[in-house]
Amino acid sequence: MTLQQSRRLQSLLLGTLAWAIAILIFFPIFWMVMTSFKTEIDAFATPPQFLFTPTLENYLHINERSDYFSFAWNSVVISFSATALCLLIAVPAAYSMAFYETKRTKGTLLWMLSTKMLPPVGVLMPIYLLAKSFGLLDTRIALIVIYTLINLPIVVWMIYTYFKDIPKDILEAARLDGATLWQEMVRVLLPIAKG
Repeated sequence: MTLQQSRRLQSLLLGTLAWAIAILIFFPIFWMVMTSFKTEIDAFATPPQFLFTPTLENYLHINERSDYFSFAWNSVVISFSATALCLLIAVPAAYSMAFYETKRTKGTLLWMLSTKMLPPVGVLMPIYLLAKSFGLLDTRIALIVIYTLINLPIVVWMIYTYFKDIPKDILEAARLDGATLWQEMVRVLLPIAKG
């Protein structure tokens, strides 16, 4: 067997293994989604039926019982808002830590990251008491703030490591062209991030 044939065989085996793992991981998700469009009789049929008439009956039933779509919309609004707020805070913070480093930058980053090691149950009571004192119990705002603060350390860390890999020469060239701080982030760093 030549070297080229050996590499081709190795590539074929790795590709087959990758596809097998992908099918193993994604087939249960695919099956769950397909089952959600089956009637109850089709879902419990033995042997399982791959060809069936799809129905939205299950989704209507869920919505009648619990106003599911309202809850789903809540999740979308809260997660989108928390992500946007987290990025609005994390990008400038990571920018300042990456390009205007002080002697406390590393310590601050490690302290921020160490907060992720604290079990969430450890801060449950203080979060509850703060939300109660501000009158934010059972509100979207409380969840958005909590999710933002929980995810902020890891987001700052990830963006910081990305910014550290960008050559400072690019930013200096932008400054020579008259770019402001905001323009550096929006017109230089973010397009580089898109790839």
